[in-house]
Amino acid sequence: MADHDSPQEIAAKFIEKVKASPYVMLGLTNGQHSEPMYVRLDDDQPNTLFVFAGKDNRAAGGGEAMVQFVGKGHDFFACLAGNLRQDNDRAQIDKLWDNNVEAWFPGGKADPNLALLRFDVSSAELWETDISLSGRVKMLFGGTIHQDESSSHAKVGSIA
Repeated sequence: MADHDSPQEIAAKFIEKVKASPYVMLGLTNGQHSEPMYVRLDDDQPNTLFVFAGKDNRAAGGGEAMVQFVGKGHDFFACLAGNLRQDNDRAQIDKLWDNNVEAWFPGGKADPNLALLRFDVSSAELWETDISLSGRVKMLFGGTIHQDESSSHAKVGSIA
């Protein structure tokens, strides 16, 4: 299984995994710690992740940032680099708004502390850890897993 999927196929799986479990760790590369955030995707804007945050959030000022993701079943991992900035376009806010976001902003879409953050991906490293059945048996009994029984990995400049 290792590296049998193309980088584009692995990136497409990443998008599916984020849609199934839309939580990431997001942090600026300024030395502050990352924090868990609820991410939204817009199919019309590939290679971009959106996060609703308070204007007082440590990431709201934007800049170079990193996003880490772990799939719900621990079968997919991602580390993304890119640039974060505020994008308070009202139409985009309307498009991405949902009940999960609303729970954090008592003033709704008009909440004065609301900021829509846009993370534009410049590069990503993605790992799919779907080890083959024979590889799993070897793990159980202490055998050696060979490359073709291992997971897929890709370094990409785009997740689109």
